[in-house]
Amino acid sequence: MAWKASQWHTLWQGSSIVLYRDDAEVDRVAAADIRRVVVVYGGAGDTPGDLSYAVIETDDSHVIFPAETGIAGRIHFERQSFWSGLDAIYWVPEAQAGLPARLRRGSWLSRRTRAQYQRLPKTELAALVDAWPLEGPQTWEQRKWERIERSRPFAAAPGAGHARAR
Repeated sequence: MAWKASQWHTLWQGSSIVLYRDDAEVDRVAAADIRRVVVVYGGAGDTPGDLSYAVIETDDSHVIFPAETGIAGRIHFERQSFWSGLDAIYWVPEAQAGLPARLRRGSWLSRRTRAQYQRLPKTELAALVDAWPLEGPQTWEQRKWERIERSRPFAAAPGAGHARAR
């Protein structure tokens, strides 16, 4: 019998983001409970494919959603008006957003590790996440338009526009 990797996916059910592993519900985050989302990205962070993981912060927890859960896909694009109204999506390069080793998985030989799904008490990660150099708040759409503006001749200085301090 061949080993089969678990399939993760997320989707909206009513006003909740639901995480599934294969066909079993693993977790649920009510939209009304979301206080902040931190998108941790590799590369330039310009496309959903650059997402390494997202940290969704509620009043009492941090939920880590790795890229393979699909958090950058339908969760964002099916509810763009929700995310625009939330005004709480922040960005940080992966190289500046370290997680404790116990929250990552991968090959220690190759030193390539990735964040894994976790729901943790807010107190466990709050100081770490608050120390990350966050950019935003801005949605994917705002980020895209800022990138377009920066690419134009005589563009404003980097950091102008939608990016602002937390």
